[in-house]
Amino acid sequence: MGILAFILFGLVIGLVARAVMPGRQSMGLFATALLGMAGSFVGGLVGSLIYGGRVFELHSAGILGSLLGALLVMFLVSMGNRNRAVI
Repeated sequence: MGILAFILFGLVIGLVARAVMPGRQSMGLFATALLGMAGSFVGGLVGSLIYGGRVFELHSAGILGSLLGALLVMFLVSMGNRNRAVI
């Protein structure tokens, strides 16, 4: 998969994850694409650990895994930001 396809796939997965996750997420398109790419990496890593195979292969289970990974990354980031005190 080319780098541009990975960025576009990350953007789409990030947009879907932001639509699914309740609440307001204040991030731009660049941060949304990074969220989707991180979720894709996390989902691919977990999927390859469970089923075996290469991390960077594209398959139908990877799309769902990417979405779940993006939701997990967004949840962890929101939990980290919640504990910060605003000065």
